[in-house]
This record gives sequence, C-alpha cells and structure tokens, in this order.
Amino acid sequence: MAAKDKAQAKRTSNIDPEVSQDEMKELYRGMLLIRRFEEKAGQMYGMGLIGGFCHLYIGQEAVVTGIQSMQRPEDTVITTYRDHGHMLATGMDPKGVMAELTGRKTGYSRGKGGSMHMFSKEKKFFGGHGIVGASTAIGTGLAFAHKYREDGGVAVAYMGDGAANQGQTAESYNMAALWTLPVLYIIENNQYGMGTSVARHAAGKLYARGQGFGIPGEQVDGMDVFTVREAAARALDYVRSGNGPYILEMMTYRFRGHSMSDPAKYRTKEEVAKYKEDRDPILSLKAIMMDEGGVREDDVKSIEKQVKDVVNEAAQFATESAEPDPEELWTDVLVEA
Repeated sequence: MAAKDKAQAKRTSNIDPEVSQDEMKELYRGMLLIRRFEEKAGQMYGMGLIGGFCHLYIGQEAVVTGIQSMQRPEDTVITTYRDHGHMLATGMDPKGVMAELTGRKTGYSRGKGGSMHMFSKEKKFFGGHGIVGASTAIGTGLAFAHKYREDGGVAVAYMGDGAANQGQTAESYNMAALWTLPVLYIIENNQYGMGTSVARHAAGKLYARGQGFGIPGEQVDGMDVFTVREAAARALDYVRSGNGPYILEMMTYRFRGHSMSDPAKYRTKEEVAKYKEDRDPILSLKAIMMDEGGVREDDVKSIEKQVKDVVNEAAQFATESAEPDPEELWTDVLVEA
C-alpha cells in the first residue's frame, strides 16, 4: 500500500469478522466505481458534454454501497437528485447512466431525463427526483405497493438533510406509521442543505423526527461502510418483520460542492481537507482490507484497473452515442389508460 494512502486512510472502525475477503473487495469495487464515475462526470461537465444540473456523490459512497449490500432483490429504491451513486449501486449499467447524463438516446431515459431523472424497472430503481422531499413521499407509496402486493419487499427511500425539514416528510411519516408500511427512510446528512449548515436549518436530531409517530430511528456513521452495513441489516430486518417504518440518519460528507455550479465558499478549506484526510470512506476501507483483512495489493490494483476501464468505456460509449431524434419530444408525455 502506498505511503500516501496510509497517511490519509485513518482507520475509524474495526473490520467486521463476518465479512469475507470477497465481500470486502466487492464493497471496495462498488465504492470506487461510484467515485471514479463521478470524477469522470465532473470532467465531462467541465468539457460541456453534460448540461443542466449535476450533483456529485463524491465522499458519500459508503452510505448507498453499505445499504444496498444488505438489501434483497424484491426491495425498491428511490432517491433525490444526488443519485448517480444509487443507480450504480443497484446494478444499473454505467454506460446507460453516462449516456443519460450526456443526453444520448442510449441513456436510461433515452436522453430526456438527464442527471436527476433516471429510472430502471429491472433494477427496481424508481428514480432520482429534483423536487426536495419528493423521494420521501413516493417512497412511502412504494411501501404501500409492497404491502398491498404482499411481495416481502421494503422500500428504501433516501432524502437529504434539507428534505428532512419538508412538510411532506412529516406527512409520509404519519401515513407510514399509521398503516405500518415497510419503508426504510435514509437521511443522508452531509452537513449542508445546499450552502446552509444543518446547525442553522434544522432543530434537534433528524433521526428523532419520527418519534412522535412511533417510528424508531438512529444516527449512524455514514463514512464507515461496515457500520452502515450493520445498521442497515438491523433496520431492514425490523421493517421486513412487519414492524413498520424505520429511520436511519447517515452522518456523511460531500467532498465537492452542492452541484457543479457551487463554489462552496461557505466551507473552509481546512474543514474539507480534514474530512478528506481523516474520513475518506474508500481509503479507510482500502487500509482495513490490506492491513487487517489479508487482501493482497495485486487484488486491489486489479479492482482499480477494472473500475478505471469500466468508467472509460462508459464515457466513450456515451460520447459515441447519437442524440435523441427531435420526434422524441412527443413521446413519453401521455399514457392512454
């Protein structure tokens, strides 16, 4: 392991004894794929190949990777506009995701949804949503569908710390608790609602917002993938056992601005640097794998090369794909029921 990586990767957890080497490598691959994909998306945005809004997930990779690793195939996922990582974690093809980001007809929404609106019925991913709080309400609806169909699935509904303040979030809590719906609410608390710190926009603990409705919750270290997995397993088991909703507040941090147009002047360089040096979830996992998990350096390098190739292939596929035909403006507008 490089000395630079060792210096930066301060281990914040002990390795989970029940996690095998293969599982650790898969977690590392999943997190690294998100990181490298997002870095490439940022580059392509700067080149003018991606237009509109673009919110990167860099720094938060342990949250969705850890949770998704504990889910079952029958579970559904819905999230916010910071959604590329969630798409990749559900197993959506990086080529299709990048093609959609660049507005190509080979994208998941045929080039018409862009960064914030991609869906995959096959992977049970019901989209990222630009409306703050929408994922909470729609996720509650997905949970109702699971209960109605008696399919054993759990709806995993992600929201940001800003969305936790929305009125529809409280309404969703009420409905989910009243009807004992199988929904796991994930609050990705990355410390800032756009440019406003949580201390300035939210009173109390976000995970405790459900207590008035009888919904249990807990705050979790979202920068440690092993801790995330443990909490997700416990919460999913609670919900799947017919107990109703559960709230996990994942304490995480985004290394980049709120969006590509955000200069992020509301944070000090020292604050960001400290998170990168002390709490990078990918470097931490890499250190644990190699120092305690017995994973060989050659295996790690192989994963890193595979991920690099996948991302480069996705970017090439996207740029070589054709743009949608102008006639596509009139499709997917209305469905005759």
